[in-house]
Amino acid sequence: MVRQERAEATRNAVLAAAADVFERDGYAAANLSDIIDKSGVTKGSLYFHFASKEDLARGVIDEGVRRMQVACAPLTDLRDPALEVMIGLSYLVTDVAAADQIVGAMFRLHHEIGDHRGTGKNIVDAWRENQIALTRRGQAEGDLDPDADPVEIGTFVFGTLFGARVVAHATGTLDVLPARLERAWHYMLPALVDPSKIDYFRQFALRRSRR
Repeated sequence: MVRQERAEATRNAVLAAAADVFERDGYAAANLSDIIDKSGVTKGSLYFHFASKEDLARGVIDEGVRRMQVACAPLTDLRDPALEVMIGLSYLVTDVAAADQIVGAMFRLHHEIGDHRGTGKNIVDAWRENQIALTRRGQAEGDLDPDADPVEIGTFVFGTLFGARVVAHATGTLDVLPARLERAWHYMLPALVDPSKIDYFRQFALRRSRR
């Protein structure tokens, strides 16, 4: 048990150091020697857990996805209106990425590697599917246009929000991402909801952006 705990501690130290270096330098420029020095483990210990830089990057992605899912679970488990959940999640993901370096590194890594995967399936497609499921629920609840194609709407909303993050990361403007998300919702909502509900959901998005 002690050996297992020590191995887990070593792996966690490597992941934390790797997230710091990957988020700072990006995947291509990251140096394993820097990660070894920062983690305080030996080269052999790192290679015991991760066979290559790519393997390590995918480990960071897996851990970042796990942490984000844990952080978002309380919101997605609630039976709040689906559109409120959609809006709330867009900000919560941004908050978690800013507070947890492994989550922040995960967002940078999965598109820099190029296939949007950790060690499993395409995680971006899974997030899109979740947005589509929330869209269907929002239609059933009467907040989203019941005649619209939920796949098209869910994909459009997800693409807009995810694209805002990619642009913010590429331009070094993650600090203003919450404000950009609020503007995105401001302009998207008239195409999604009944005119009588636009002001309510716009105010909901604005209040959440100011937390």
